[in-house]
Amino acid sequence: MADKQRRTTIIRQVVFLVLFLCVWALGSGTLRYSVPEEMESGSFVANVVKDLELDANRLSARKARVVSEGSRQHFQLNSNTGDLFIKEKIDREELCGQTDPCILHFEIILENPLQSYRAEVRVYDVNDHSPEFSENELLLKMPETTPPGSRFPLANAQDLDVGNNSLQSYAISSTDHFRVYTRHRNDGSKYAELVLETPLDREEQAEISFMLTAIDGGSPARSGIAQVRITVLDSNDNVPEFSQTLYRARVLENSEKDYVVLTISATDSDEGINGAISYSFSQKSKKNVNAFSVNPVNGEIRILRPLDFEETETYEIDVQATDGGGLSAHSKVLVAVVDVNDNAPEVKVTYLISPIPEDASPETVVALFNVRDRDSADNGRTICSIEDNLPFSAKPTSKNSYSLVTENTFDREKVSEYNITITARDLGTPSLSTEERIIVKISDINDNSPEFNQTSYTMYVQENNGPAVLIGTVNAFDSDSEQNAKVTYSL
Repeated sequence: MADKQRRTTIIRQVVFLVLFLCVWALGSGTLRYSVPEEMESGSFVANVVKDLELDANRLSARKARVVSEGSRQHFQLNSNTGDLFIKEKIDREELCGQTDPCILHFEIILENPLQSYRAEVRVYDVNDHSPEFSENELLLKMPETTPPGSRFPLANAQDLDVGNNSLQSYAISSTDHFRVYTRHRNDGSKYAELVLETPLDREEQAEISFMLTAIDGGSPARSGIAQVRITVLDSNDNVPEFSQTLYRARVLENSEKDYVVLTISATDSDEGINGAISYSFSQKSKKNVNAFSVNPVNGEIRILRPLDFEETETYEIDVQATDGGGLSAHSKVLVAVVDVNDNAPEVKVTYLISPIPEDASPETVVALFNVRDRDSADNGRTICSIEDNLPFSAKPTSKNSYSLVTENTFDREKVSEYNITITARDLGTPSLSTEERIIVKISDINDNSPEFNQTSYTMYVQENNGPAVLIGTVNAFDSDSEQNAKVTYSL
């Protein structure tokens, strides 16, 4: 019954957002629309004819179509009406993960004349995911001498939604000893912090259990639960102390597996087993556990796999030092991933006209193409060029978009096609580049007259011959091709 109510609520949210579908802004040649995620295939987005002020009657003749930046085509255009529809159901979490806003870029291309309009659609989040804990049961150990006011960070829940639909707060079921507070990390995520309100007495209560609830901000709200079980330990006088409350490290994204990021260190004034310290992650998020390991004996934090700056720029790791008596101290490790130039630019040709007539005027658009580099800063900045000895030039039309235009007219009789290499190079060190080759053929026009192979011919014929006697041959040629090169003779 609860699942049915959730589905009904999501449908209502989608319908509500569709009713308020709007164009954000129209400027700098870019159309901006917005849609909620999970809309069905065929759902209406906008009418581009109206927004671009085009002639709807000529839209089909101009072969209007949509070209997506990526490999998947999320939208389709009705070339008769100019209506833009969703081609397949859009899952915002699959497309953008935690990135917000989630924006899909594409181009609307028309022919005769060739025109290109950049467009983007912002996909709004729908509250279709509940917060989830990585573990159903959270285990803590606390000595009975733990002073009131002591704080204990708990494993945070994960919510795939963003904005108000993401995780907002934590709550616990009734307990006389604890309160819970919602804390914020530097990356915007939220975790629960347990605060001891009243002293513990192991002889009175050796174990305390309650439910921890993670609540999102959707309407209605969705939630996830985990059980917290606290074992009250007998007296252990000293808690381990970290040498730093915050550790910072920088790591190149191409660092090899098992590279030591840094070493954490803690001390305990107790003796024997109560002073023996082991190190571990206090919050085992899937992202951190898959990327790093900590040596429980010496505190070395190592890389488990190559890191990817384009995937994650910063890791925030919660670590703890636990002595033999079960007392723990907590600290944080911030690992900044440093970008290296490991991605070559990508060139995508979105439109190509071939052949073109040899009398095409200068500045005729021959092709449209985009350049993208996934690196950052200078490693992601690109320069696009073609060979200098060609009668073409690459001109930027918008950010990372170019048009290939002619610089002068052509002579097909000299050059009938051009093999053009588009080179995109980034500004990293060392620089990476990508080449994309296109062939532009030149079509013939009738710009050459026939020419005889001689300026005059002398022929002889005997008298008394009858009609239709061959007395000689003349020959002419034409430099043009096909029909333009066919020669007929007359006197």
